[in-house]
Amino acid sequence: MTSFDDLWRARFGGAAPGEPAEDDLQRLQGFLARRSCRSFKSDPIDETLLAALLACAQSAPSKSDLQQYSILVIDDPAIRAAMQDWSSFDPWIADAPLFLVFCGDLRRQRRIAALRGYEHRNDNMDTFMNTAVDAGIALATFVAAAEAVGLGCCPISVVRNHIDEACALLGLPDGVYPVAGLALGWPARDGYVSMRLPPAAVVHRNRYDDEAFEANIDGYDRARHAVYAIPPEKQRHRDKYGTADICTWSENAARQESVPERDGFRAFLKRHGFALD
Repeated sequence: MTSFDDLWRARFGGAAPGEPAEDDLQRLQGFLARRSCRSFKSDPIDETLLAALLACAQSAPSKSDLQQYSILVIDDPAIRAAMQDWSSFDPWIADAPLFLVFCGDLRRQRRIAALRGYEHRNDNMDTFMNTAVDAGIALATFVAAAEAVGLGCCPISVVRNHIDEACALLGLPDGVYPVAGLALGWPARDGYVSMRLPPAAVVHRNRYDDEAFEANIDGYDRARHAVYAIPPEKQRHRDKYGTADICTWSENAARQESVPERDGFRAFLKRHGFALD
């Protein structure tokens, strides 16, 4: 079993704050050692295993037990090929044995209200947020379950880049929208540990405190760059900002956030049956 300190250093670039009990570490090791997967074998996924993984996703927590999400399993090659056209840099949409789309779903609750003779009066921003969070929790639970049995997963947000096309292609009615896709398959090779922000930048005790923000980001940039230098082809918006000799994580993140992405999403939701009051 890998030591907690080794796992911590791989994830955060520094020494671990102590050592948890061995039994606890054994249970948590799969989460701490999680690797990003970008390459899949062509081996199929057994339908019984898939059913079990989907059951794990449906076992996730849900706001008020309303279960406001749906999951589409995409195994039609024609649909996969059409979706692949949306992203030249994510070949695993078509290459992975399976592709799933996790959707926020308000339609089901509207229909339940009508079925029982009630007026549905919660079509607002909070309800939209609940559908997105429910779908996200289900996706995260599915990923945890899939990786526990050795499968590789790659969440993909590009489905929202072509959201009207995605809804038409997948037959998503008003009140249902894609949150994220998920490529799923047996890893063709070992993935990589993606270094994360230090807990000091993310975890707060009692009150939000970012007094050490700059130091935390600078330290993270240096530690991450020492392990993984962002190559030119991965630098965001080179046509606008050029190619940096050293492109740190924060530089790349800032470049990405400087150009509007999916700025038509609210308008899409309004067209697609969400009042967002």
